[in-house]
Amino acid sequence: MMKENIEELNNNAIHLAQKGNFDEAVACFKRAITLDKENYLLWFNLALTYRDAGYIEKAISSMEKAHAMNPEDPEILETLANLNLSIERTQTALHYLFMGLSLNENNDHLWNSLGVLLFQNNEFTSACECFEHAVTINPFYYDAFYNLADCYDELGNKKAAAICREQMKNLSKSQL
Repeated sequence: MMKENIEELNNNAIHLAQKGNFDEAVACFKRAITLDKENYLLWFNLALTYRDAGYIEKAISSMEKAHAMNPEDPEILETLANLNLSIERTQTALHYLFMGLSLNENNDHLWNSLGVLLFQNNEFTSACECFEHAVTINPFYYDAFYNLADCYDELGNKKAAAICREQMKNLSKSQL
């Protein structure tokens, strides 16, 4: 009889989730978690699977467990922020973004996510500042340039938006 292996269960679950077999993936993750309840990566992966399956509340709950085990992980904080933002829990999303930025003010993804939150709340000037931070930290961050161009459009700054779009073309060409 073969002994169950946490790594194998995790890998199988990821493979199942990639194929869209979310129920089977969740079952694999839950089995792995019964073998190692304190493995934050299992909880993280379970949360991503719930998110991809459309179960946002379950995704948040699982991601909060991962966060409790690894409170300074920037990817966990960003994902918690984005999950909460997706269901319009703006204050909770802000909490996680500020927590992440207090740990590392040079996290381009957190600045971009904060910009998205502000943009969605029509705070275009503040959103621009966040996107500008993101592209200053990472001048190859296509999504942040895209968001910054949209933001400049909203503010009527067509010249700056055009510069962003030109930069996006250069990034696309360099990645071919």
